[in-house]
Amino acid sequence: MTSKTHAFEADTGKILDIVINSLYSNKEIFLRELISNASDAIDKRRYMAATDQSLQSDEPAAIKLIADSKAKTLTIQDNGIGLSSDDMASSLGTIARSGSKAFLEQVEQATADQEKGKKKSKESAFSLIGQFGVGFYSAFMVADKVEVISLKAGETTAHKWTSDGRSGYQVEESERATAGTDIILHLKKDEKDYLDETRLSYLVRKYSDHLSYPVFWQPPKVDEPRQLNSGSAIWTRQKSEIKDEDYTAFYRQIGAGYDEPFMTLHNRTEGVLNYTSLLFIPTARPFDLFNPDRKSRMQLYINRVFITEECEDIVPPWLRFVRGVIDTPDLDLNVSREMLQHNPAVVKIGKAVVKRILTELQKKKDKDADAYAQFWAEFGIVLKEGLYEDQDNRDKLLKLSLFTSAKTGQLISLSDYIAAMPEKQEKIYTLSAETAEQAQTSPHLEGFRARDIDVLLMTDPVDEFWMQAINEFEGKAFASASRGAIDLDEIATKPSSDDVDTAPADDAELAPLLAKVKTILGDTVKDVRLSKTLTDSPVCLVADEDGMDIQMERLMKAHNKDFSGSPRILELNPSHNLITGLKDKIKADKDPDLVHDAATMLFDQALILEGRTPVNLNEFANRMTRLMQRGISA
Repeated sequence: MTSKTHAFEADTGKILDIVINSLYSNKEIFLRELISNASDAIDKRRYMAATDQSLQSDEPAAIKLIADSKAKTLTIQDNGIGLSSDDMASSLGTIARSGSKAFLEQVEQATADQEKGKKKSKESAFSLIGQFGVGFYSAFMVADKVEVISLKAGETTAHKWTSDGRSGYQVEESERATAGTDIILHLKKDEKDYLDETRLSYLVRKYSDHLSYPVFWQPPKVDEPRQLNSGSAIWTRQKSEIKDEDYTAFYRQIGAGYDEPFMTLHNRTEGVLNYTSLLFIPTARPFDLFNPDRKSRMQLYINRVFITEECEDIVPPWLRFVRGVIDTPDLDLNVSREMLQHNPAVVKIGKAVVKRILTELQKKKDKDADAYAQFWAEFGIVLKEGLYEDQDNRDKLLKLSLFTSAKTGQLISLSDYIAAMPEKQEKIYTLSAETAEQAQTSPHLEGFRARDIDVLLMTDPVDEFWMQAINEFEGKAFASASRGAIDLDEIATKPSSDDVDTAPADDAELAPLLAKVKTILGDTVKDVRLSKTLTDSPVCLVADEDGMDIQMERLMKAHNKDFSGSPRILELNPSHNLITGLKDKIKADKDPDLVHDAATMLFDQALILEGRTPVNLNEFANRMTRLMQRGISA
């Protein structure tokens, strides 16, 4: 038996160091790489056997994992096309197919640039890596010696390739009864857990569960091996062949939950890009919906080989509740799979997937409003993140969005809101609050209710962000009911049996009141003015046109305890008897203490109506006591 020793064509030591320490994020994927190679070898044999029957196998196509605890070896065995001695030299003896020196220089430079935070260089680095066939060498992450025994289909002599990954490799004749390949890993001392059936079974299910070929565990001294993978990918079957219960079972299998899917989207796309998608929209919220890292859990496969479930370019964070798989043959199954972000093909697939999801949700909204409203109650808060983050899909998301109506307490779309607007209303009015219940009691709604104008209640924290980025919908501008000077005079009030002729005093008559209250309150308010919307309450606070809504102030304070916000505008109801009475006191220039307490108490009342606390509770209590004493003794 002759043996030949060969030097590697590339600087293997340096390249292996990159493979082991830089290119792969976790060692366990060596098994994915080797099983994928075995599957490819079986595919190649079946393809070639279609035109050359002598290459056909008498045994069913299969991949076996064989562990030898005494020898501390793990063998990955297949009955694929096999390798000749020349194949071993060309495929296994060369890490970089060409330009090994340039490969090292460019990767090392890209790694250095990556450490400096140069994004462009990082992306180009992993694009470069994909040009080199180094997946097999992931075996050296867990093994200090690798043997490959292979008999090529159609040949009679087997060969063995042996290497420690550093000093080169040897090729010699060997023995193997049938065509195929054995990859024997002599595991490192600290990698013995890869001999454990439970561990290997978990990794096969994780990465290779849906391969076309069975992956068996072959226990020692046992004739019948145990299959570790399902060997069936539901998304590759025709939709007509799949029952609803099959979809539901798979939905639950991928960890989506125990509910029934709200929507199942199964589609095969062929053309410039080829891919199959099987997507599920849950009925109930996943437990990690509000996880701070906002990661999606869409599984990406390449020819049924699992790659990752953390690829942000497929499904954006605002669709993170969507579960399912994307399988494509249009990506290379190589070492660069760990860094798929910003890959042009992945980006295109992601855009198409998002478009389809939004299209199907719109169809559901149009056909079954009640069911869609239930979906929105679960996931609307997440979808609205897209209003702020995704400009390309903003219009579609606005049409999908539902908001609580102040008039009915029910969810309503923006289109339905506009269709129901009274004559002469030109804006979409909103009101931010912590809860819908709190918003319904706000004095800011009084003038709108009097004129039968609906107001959309914004109670999700994300509302404060997207409303800063979006100004209008279908030509109607958004306007906050608690910001700026709102003039509703052009819209007539609703007729009411309770209407009383209480015409307010003119502005000139109330000017001393405004000036006095402003003097008393000082810098605690930005201004004091008459309200054109209050009907029942004596006062309210509003933000300036360019100011911050109270809800946004709350969010800012939650993240920064030193944030104080800015003074707000105090609006007075000129028709309320408290305001007219205070006006008369000021005009008579009597009882300045009462005027001071009353003005300050009105401001405190406005704060309380907003859900805020008076600055000094002791002074607030003392003022209330004094005013109550005067009222009781009067």
